[in-house]
Amino acid sequence: MRQGFDAIIIGAGQAGPSLAGRLTTAGWTVAIVERKLFGGTCVNNGCTPTKAMVASAHAAHIARRGSDFGVIRHEPVTVDMKQVLARKNSIVMKSRTGVESWLRGMERCTVFTGTAHFESPNEIRVGDQILHANNIFLNVGARPAVPDMPGVGDVPFLTSTTILDLEDLPKHLIIVGGSYVGLEFAQMYRRFGSEVTVVERKPRLVPNEDEDISSGVQAILQSEGIQLRLDANCIRLEKDGGEVAVGLDCLEGHPKAVGSRILLAVGRRPNTDDLGLKSAGVQTDKRGYITVDDQLQTSAPGVWALGDCNGKGAFTHTSYNDFEIVADNLLDKASRRISDRIPVSALYIDPPLAQVGLTETQVRQSGRAALIGTRPMTKVGRAVEKGEAQGFMKVLVDAESKKILGASILGTGGDEAIHCILATMYAGAPYTTLSHAVNIHPTVSELIPTMLQSMTPLDNTSALK
Repeated sequence: MRQGFDAIIIGAGQAGPSLAGRLTTAGWTVAIVERKLFGGTCVNNGCTPTKAMVASAHAAHIARRGSDFGVIRHEPVTVDMKQVLARKNSIVMKSRTGVESWLRGMERCTVFTGTAHFESPNEIRVGDQILHANNIFLNVGARPAVPDMPGVGDVPFLTSTTILDLEDLPKHLIIVGGSYVGLEFAQMYRRFGSEVTVVERKPRLVPNEDEDISSGVQAILQSEGIQLRLDANCIRLEKDGGEVAVGLDCLEGHPKAVGSRILLAVGRRPNTDDLGLKSAGVQTDKRGYITVDDQLQTSAPGVWALGDCNGKGAFTHTSYNDFEIVADNLLDKASRRISDRIPVSALYIDPPLAQVGLTETQVRQSGRAALIGTRPMTKVGRAVEKGEAQGFMKVLVDAESKKILGASILGTGGDEAIHCILATMYAGAPYTTLSHAVNIHPTVSELIPTMLQSMTPLDNTSALK
């Protein structure tokens, strides 16, 4: 059976449903294809479930720290993982069914369930159905990568998806990967009550961040008893009696880490393998990400790629911005571009790390004259009052234009406070606009103007590490 539409959207992740809503409102007929779970990674095995579990872990952590706040407890704090998962699943299901109901009730939108495959540049097969459209949007997302390391086919392991349904609390969880995903699970499971070891092949955690950020993150995790094995080369999975192990060649320490469960958190790969992209003339890079131009158009006319599958940002907020760029350009004849957006991300350990714009390392590498300001969270009243004074704030400013180049906040509320800096950057305003602002007391944001008022020249002659 063959059906024609104005547009076909493959994937009901962050960008797809919103694009369907915008196109149908404009009078387009839309087919949206989803093969499994509506809502994509964020709703089902990314932001929503992990942050729900982070909240449970935070509650356990605060309960154990009750005496710090004058709250006395008489029983040890324990965690019921089945209740943690039930809470998480309830939140996820509400979001998932909400997305699906919205799409199925959307006027001029037809929902197809199944795997989509290109038959030609403007034809998609879904089971026995052939769908035709001159405009096709790929929003197929990504999944956890499983590296071809020794032992991976012989030793059971978890991924960031499968661990979300783990009902038993591991006695000792070994996490391979010391970046965003791995560290969120590391702190989460340590607070649930597991022993945790993080294995990272590079010499420091979150290696793409500045060295002082890495050191700050490391200090936070180690203060909670998380073990780290850095500079780990030749990583391999092994069985060790009734347990599992990660073999490693580190500069220091025992040649293997033995535990009860292994979590692989070493990146993601795009879901582009079975789309039949060659039949449409859609090109990918060597990692399988769909190549797009600055307005998200692929190498095939009439085909766009949005979200994680285009390699332009593995975040919910970048996926949603992809939708906005495509919709505004198509419907409003705008000229929005990926290159217009400012990089922004957050690592949801506790306290969180928020990063916008350029890092200090990138500013130094640029060779431009710059100013830098820092402030420890021990000098932020809000953090001290909450008993969460770990971390620091840092901002970098162009010495000539006076515009903010980038900033990092590793500290309580940093993921929210960073947005006053981000808004100033998008406005193209000089840093003095923010440094002269009067922010509410007591907040983390109130000390950002103070930090900006005490900047010093960045020494670009310092060695880059």
